[in-house]
Amino acid sequence: MQYQTLGRTDLEVSAIGMGCWPIADPRIWGPQDERDSIDAIRASLDAGVNLIDTAEGYGHGYSEELVGRGLEGRRDGVVICTKASPEHHRHADLIQACENSLRRLRTDHIDLYLLHWPNHTIGFDEPAGALEKLRDQGKVRHIGVANFAKHDLKDFLSRCRVEADELPYSLLWRAIEYEVAPACVENEVGILCYSPLMQGLLTGSFLTADDVPSSQARSGHFSSGRPMAPHNGPGAEGETFTTIHAIRRISSSTGYPMTHLALAWLLSRPGVTSAVVGSRSAQEALSNAAAADVSLGEDVLASLTGATNGLKERFGSENPDMWQLPQRMR
Repeated sequence: MQYQTLGRTDLEVSAIGMGCWPIADPRIWGPQDERDSIDAIRASLDAGVNLIDTAEGYGHGYSEELVGRGLEGRRDGVVICTKASPEHHRHADLIQACENSLRRLRTDHIDLYLLHWPNHTIGFDEPAGALEKLRDQGKVRHIGVANFAKHDLKDFLSRCRVEADELPYSLLWRAIEYEVAPACVENEVGILCYSPLMQGLLTGSFLTADDVPSSQARSGHFSSGRPMAPHNGPGAEGETFTTIHAIRRISSSTGYPMTHLALAWLLSRPGVTSAVVGSRSAQEALSNAAAADVSLGEDVLASLTGATNGLKERFGSENPDMWQLPQRMR
């Protein structure tokens, strides 16, 4: 396992983190056995993963409960990252949300506490003040944000230091490269990448858009006619699967599985601290962790970048929100 320093902190964070949304939301990811979830957490730790990423919004707190159980007896050295939902950004609400997360996680401190999305109705003064209070009390070690684009990140940094911005980033979604990633690099804010395998599209499991379950066909890649799509855009299904097929060919030529290729490419990008990958079993956890030790040559990296440039340009820079929800990222 490889490790990188997060932001301006002394935290050494594993290049692969375990994402804990898929173990707690059957509506999106399907039924999940609790034993498998606990095993996935512990297998991740065994493989050197020290970043465990969750949120109060994942299964209405259930994900945090599973993390708390999975880390029993193994809390030392683990970087717990959890997130407060936007409806809890009022000062008192955020303080209480943190207390609730601490209880579910069975810990006395959260290593990295993020605002899950910006709340433009409440603004940034209240949550910034609450986060700094929690940090001063020792309940939170470091502060971060998630899904904050360039202007929101700049506005928040004028009120409060943050060490991470958790953002959607993968070979199939490179919109943050236009503005957000450079802003993170400029301000020494670590980039934590979520959906680095694009909700399964980069595993090679799906040959066509119609093979993708409705619950995973929700991003801007898919037509708004999909049953669970939260956007009103046309999508880019043809271009997306043309790109996936190109990545599959590169994978075949290198001998690396698509998942390892996708994660290794991502970890080579400027400003990236960790790729947060969902794992639902010990086997998945071990496979994901192994990607941290894959070293790709410059020619392979360039081939992957070239193969995905067209899709990057198709989506452009106007909205780095992968879900294409109005007013979320600015």
